[in-house]
Amino acid sequence: MNKLSLAKRVQILSMLCEGSSMRSISRVADVSINTVDKLLRDAGEAALLYHDRMVRGVKAQRVQCDEIWSFVGAKQKNVSASKRAGDPTAGDCWTWTAIDADNKLLVSYMVGGRDAEFALMLMDDLRGRLANRVQLTTDGHKAYLGAVEEAFGADVDYGMLVKLYGEPSTSHEASRRYSPTECVGARKDTITGNPDPKHISTSYTERANLTMRMSMRRFTRLTNAFSKKLENHAHMVALYALWYNFVRVHKTLRVSPAMAAGIEGRLWSMEDVVALIDEQAERATPRLADRLVG
Repeated sequence: MNKLSLAKRVQILSMLCEGSSMRSISRVADVSINTVDKLLRDAGEAALLYHDRMVRGVKAQRVQCDEIWSFVGAKQKNVSASKRAGDPTAGDCWTWTAIDADNKLLVSYMVGGRDAEFALMLMDDLRGRLANRVQLTTDGHKAYLGAVEEAFGADVDYGMLVKLYGEPSTSHEASRRYSPTECVGARKDTITGNPDPKHISTSYTERANLTMRMSMRRFTRLTNAFSKKLENHAHMVALYALWYNFVRVHKTLRVSPAMAAGIEGRLWSMEDVVALIDEQAERATPRLADRLVG
């Protein structure tokens, strides 16, 4: 079976993490789009398994959580009239993130809906990755309230930053914009424990979500490069998380978030990501002796 060269795979993965669409990568790298799709799926699987194995015992002090919107197949309002009608995976898709405010490590992430079920999945996953009690901040999304209580109980200092918005404008221009109405203030609510009011903030996770939107073409708001399959969307998020934590140098820290968090001693390259994919493929491939019967 033909196999892409190391340089070609590094090029494709780098372009995926730097905001290029799959079709533009196919043209620039001169490969089939099915080849790009296969590499993305392999990279996503390897990245997910590595994150699950290595991002453990994180000694964080402050964690911030947020959700970022995107869509699969069609925007929610257009699903019923599109060719994706009846597809339960089509429509709005939310990526939940939990960021260590000090070392910018993407500790946990989740792809799915915006309801209490996925909020609890994020919090359960986050709780299992932390080594100590933390101060946790979320926005005012009500799904967080029950999720944090069920996952952490009283073992967390939890504050909620509730943004306050002005009255919506009745103008035609306002009805067409994507941003919410003007934010006129914010309220800091103590929910559990004793969080420091100075650090009840979601600024770091919101900035990290902006990096995510800029780094993945499928997160662009007005684009035809949106995710066509939920599986590919999740694979891209997993690849991005590996790249963000281990490969990308954070300009403020001057090291990768994984190095700042103490879970990795060196800066990764995309060659290391390719090596991880090959390692995972070798583990998943049964040995000849295992396939012999009798």
